[in-house]
Amino acid sequence: MQPFEGLRVLDFTHVLAGPFAAYQLSVLGADVIKIESPHSPDMMRGQGADPELSARGLGTGFVCQNAGKRSLVLDLSRPEGRAVALRLVEGADVLLENYRKGKLEALGLGYDAVAAVRPDIVYCSLTGFGHTGPKAEHPAYDPVIQAYSGLMAANGNEAMNPLRVGPPLIDYGTGAQAAFAISAALFQRTRTGKGQRIDIAMADAALMMMSMPIMATQSLGKTPPPFGSVTPGQPGYSCHDTADGLIFLGAATNRQVAELWRALGQAEIADAREAMSDSERAELAEHDREHMSRILAGQTAEMWEGLLNEAGVPAARVRRMDEALAEAQMATRGVLATSELTSNGKTLSLPVAAFGYDHGGPALAGPVPRHGEHSREVLLDAGFEAGEVDALVASGTVGTA
Repeated sequence: MQPFEGLRVLDFTHVLAGPFAAYQLSVLGADVIKIESPHSPDMMRGQGADPELSARGLGTGFVCQNAGKRSLVLDLSRPEGRAVALRLVEGADVLLENYRKGKLEALGLGYDAVAAVRPDIVYCSLTGFGHTGPKAEHPAYDPVIQAYSGLMAANGNEAMNPLRVGPPLIDYGTGAQAAFAISAALFQRTRTGKGQRIDIAMADAALMMMSMPIMATQSLGKTPPPFGSVTPGQPGYSCHDTADGLIFLGAATNRQVAELWRALGQAEIADAREAMSDSERAELAEHDREHMSRILAGQTAEMWEGLLNEAGVPAARVRRMDEALAEAQMATRGVLATSELTSNGKTLSLPVAAFGYDHGGPALAGPVPRHGEHSREVLLDAGFEAGEVDALVASGTVGTA
């Protein structure tokens, strides 16, 4: 049995952060109902690397956080649509939404209205800046939060700064925080019988993901300079050129620094550096970096990676995404699961979860839903009569695939 089997989630979210939070509940067994407008589906349905999939509303930007959900198309601008939503609330355990602050309240679907129907509901709102403070009304996307939070300015180096982080890490980091908060609230409910209102902000999630630089900034009284892939004072914890590409060395402890030098054939330096403190090694950092780089340039990154890992030193050749996905290690972890979709003649695998269980663990719950594919099924499951569903479809309140 999966952890959330038997739980129902109403997913009123779109784009990335909210859908990813709901998706993480889905892969752990929850029945997630994705509720979209008939007029403006989730914009990510039409975005991605494959134009043909995007044209079908199954863009690669959509599928990776919506597979396994059931799709209900519901017009919340109509009173009948809002009434349907409140009936669905009666059988729901979680409601997840990422509308602008006040939007669902204006539609009669805010926390107070929902809790009046289902008092023990776990109601989670995701916004750019949260529901309090002077920026509560302001919109945001991942790069906007990168710019606002200090992340963009912390990325890059002196020659290229600020620098946007390419993948939408704020979105997925926020979604992970939301999934954790919802899971904790559901566990709390088993003890107290009470529901919960959760306020998640992308800007807050960004701060949580920068906990260490936040502490350094406060201690120094100023923002530390960006250093890119070369850690100041730590040549053994930096990126270096090799004969055919880059390698990142991860020697952080005294022992690892010593083993790194021994693997490079420098036993005398290894013994000397192992006896030094961090500050003493830092004074020799520039000399050591140049010496280390000359040695590393003599062999390939792959050769050094294997040699150093065998010596107990963390190190990895800098890979492109396609190279990383082709690694044998990736196939052993179960992070990716085969989907029903193909692109350019190849079957697509979707990210599922970053952890595994001995039993009842995360699994892809099903195919990627078409817009309105499960509308009738969801309403019939919720106790609507067939005639009621037909009338809702005929009026345009409910859409079907």
